[in-house]
Amino acid sequence: MSSAALRRHLLRLPARRRLLCASSSSSPPLAPTHGGHGPAAAGPGVVELNPPRGTRDFPPEEMRLRTWLFDHFREVSRLIAFEEVDFPVLESEALFVRKAGEEIAEQLYSFADKGGRRVALRPEITPSLARLVIRRGTSAPLPLKWFTIGQCWRYERMTRGRRREHYQWNMDVFGVPGVRAEAELIQAIVLLFERLGVASSDVGIRLSSRKVLQVVLDMHSVPRHLFTQVCVIVDKLGKMSRDEIERELISTGLPSEAVQGIIDVLSLKSLSELEQVLGSGAAEAVADLKKLFSFAEHYGYADWICFDASVVRGLAYYTGIVFEAFDRQGELRAICGGGRYDRLLSTFGSEDVPACGFGFGDAVIVKLLKEKGLLPHLSRQIDDIVFPLDGELQGPASCVTSSLRKNGRSVDLVQDKRLKWVFKHAERVNASRLVLVGKSEWERGMVRVKILSTREEFEVKAGELQ
Repeated sequence: MSSAALRRHLLRLPARRRLLCASSSSSPPLAPTHGGHGPAAAGPGVVELNPPRGTRDFPPEEMRLRTWLFDHFREVSRLIAFEEVDFPVLESEALFVRKAGEEIAEQLYSFADKGGRRVALRPEITPSLARLVIRRGTSAPLPLKWFTIGQCWRYERMTRGRRREHYQWNMDVFGVPGVRAEAELIQAIVLLFERLGVASSDVGIRLSSRKVLQVVLDMHSVPRHLFTQVCVIVDKLGKMSRDEIERELISTGLPSEAVQGIIDVLSLKSLSELEQVLGSGAAEAVADLKKLFSFAEHYGYADWICFDASVVRGLAYYTGIVFEAFDRQGELRAICGGGRYDRLLSTFGSEDVPACGFGFGDAVIVKLLKEKGLLPHLSRQIDDIVFPLDGELQGPASCVTSSLRKNGRSVDLVQDKRLKWVFKHAERVNASRLVLVGKSEWERGMVRVKILSTREEFEVKAGELQ
């Protein structure tokens, strides 16, 4: 079969079915990739047309939506005076394997490359950011206010709003020890919600501090090396029943008295209750939180935030205030989350710098916006369609097209079509104008312009068309 015939054959196949690839005798058949549907195995030469399970394609209509969301991420970051950075998706595996018990270490897409080095597709962005901070050293004056939008990979059970890859907006501050940094980051989150049309009645932001849980463990003489495991388990509150959480905590070796104390404290929803239960032991955590709530009043987002002692976040490196955004109907997983990680750099052999940040994924917010009817209808839109009315006028039409593009207009040059098709195409792509290059007009140095919204039609000199 010729290549042209093969292309015609493939185009006739349904979009979501398997196709049989033509392969030459010198080339081995392609191995199947296991997508979200269909059998796990297939015969030689058969390729799954769905993307691998837990991943996505972005056809034009989905890409327009992604670009729209990312533009909001970037604009909010600009408003808070952050600079954009980027990192490789492929990193050293050691960057993400920090402490035993972290789920993230078990969810890595990791492998040995052809040089025998252990590498991984990044499951999160903060360690890559920390690596760059260390690499820059003293050449980067503090404070650093950096943001990035990147793809992350985790092999985990798929749930509503959770895939095995997602794009994440990260904002991080290095070199600010006080809670002013957290206040700025939370304002960025609130600004994004407001720009997207989400109200504080739809979404809230829970705040707590890792120091609270540490005080509870110290009260019950729980060894410090169990802190990370306890955080990972407690982070499942809301996803698992209280009985299941208690059983997992007991399985770590914690006495039942300590487990009960942890559960009781994590059920607290006010700072006054926290002070009553923990007394002076929680003074530092309470002072930080009170100051953050005071900042919230001044920034004007106090109605968005609330204290919730159950918020601990599952990553080992958090050291102080932690927070996460949630939908108030309780139907979706956390929309975003973050906190302070003042001791992350030392885990990579560098001197610590006070730091905090957050990660905001694309999947859950799009789900929320869809359910709230807040997703925009983003149709394709171009400025002009240029159409030669005669095959001999393709050269002049190309000249007109090039001139318009140099003036900053998006132009679709259409050839070898009927005029009726051109008008329908113009409607599909929401074109503003139709520029017709006709023989008699061109001989006079003119082109005919049709304003498609008003149906107004006129001639203009080709050299003056803008």
